[in-house]
Amino acid sequence: MTSRPKRVVLAYSGGLDTSVILRWLIERYGCEVVAFCADLGQGEELLPVRDKALRTGATRVHIVDLRREFVEDFLFPMLRANAVYEGGYLLGTSIARPLIARAQVEVAAREGADAVAHGATGKGNDQVRFELTYAALAPHLKVIAPWREWELDSRTALIEFARRHDIAVPVTAERPYSTDRNLFHVSYEGGVLEDPWTAPPPKMFQLTTDPESAPDVPERVEIEFTHGDPVAVGGEAVADEGDPDRIDAMKGAERAVGVPPGGGEGGKAGDFGRVDGGRFRRTARHGCNVAQQRRALRPGNQVAMKARLFKAGENRRRVDNGATGHEIRRHVGRRHQAHP
Repeated sequence: MTSRPKRVVLAYSGGLDTSVILRWLIERYGCEVVAFCADLGQGEELLPVRDKALRTGATRVHIVDLRREFVEDFLFPMLRANAVYEGGYLLGTSIARPLIARAQVEVAAREGADAVAHGATGKGNDQVRFELTYAALAPHLKVIAPWREWELDSRTALIEFARRHDIAVPVTAERPYSTDRNLFHVSYEGGVLEDPWTAPPPKMFQLTTDPESAPDVPERVEIEFTHGDPVAVGGEAVADEGDPDRIDAMKGAERAVGVPPGGGEGGKAGDFGRVDGGRFRRTARHGCNVAQQRRALRPGNQVAMKARLFKAGENRRRVDNGATGHEIRRHVGRRHQAHP
């Protein structure tokens, strides 16, 4: 599709990137922008999203509750598979992207939109995860990836754009990193985190208790599993959506997991993944191995090795438009080179 879009559904979070993108789409294409936000357990972060999107120029806002589906169809199967990237990262951000993109396509269908847009940069894997899903479910939709098109080439430029357009954003020159939070995970990216020699500032973390500030007395917690899924914590049955808050409330000496730059498309800003309840569950799930025979563990270990492919957004299965996942990755790479 080469014509200018008339109605775009934007995957919107209310953060710096997507807030700027919303306004930029209106100015660049003169189109109607519908903001779509996936509720994956961000909690109070979602409260200002609707009003902020409307003030920035969105014609309508859809906030879709995906928490149950996220836990039951994505997180629990991932935990059962013991899927861990590079031995430590629990795919907290990666695992959510296909679900977000699928719900975004559904909103686009209801709205009669002719395009979708996302805020993934042109140097990481998120663009692949979003666009593989778009290609599989709605190949007729135009895909707009502003980071591969616009002249705003840094977060400093985005902050200045937001200032000129009176857009309130949580990122400042003093705190130039962005966050991505869901029921399972919080990640931080950009700014000072791009320097591997610089430790993340302690004030950055939203949910972590510094080990030096944690209680000196350990707390023992028992997690009960049924068919590989956590069903009770401390003898109390978990809620329908997995009740992660019960585990997240235990602010012990939890640590952040640093993920070095390693984007599948050639480059990636350094980021840090903060997995609180998720790491607690995965550690407990790993403890179940003592009750399993060695041969029973092998299939799970083999599946865990596939986590690298999922993280990179790779998928060899054919999608509706006849292109393979690798072909789409090459297509994304070519588009990135055409729009540096």
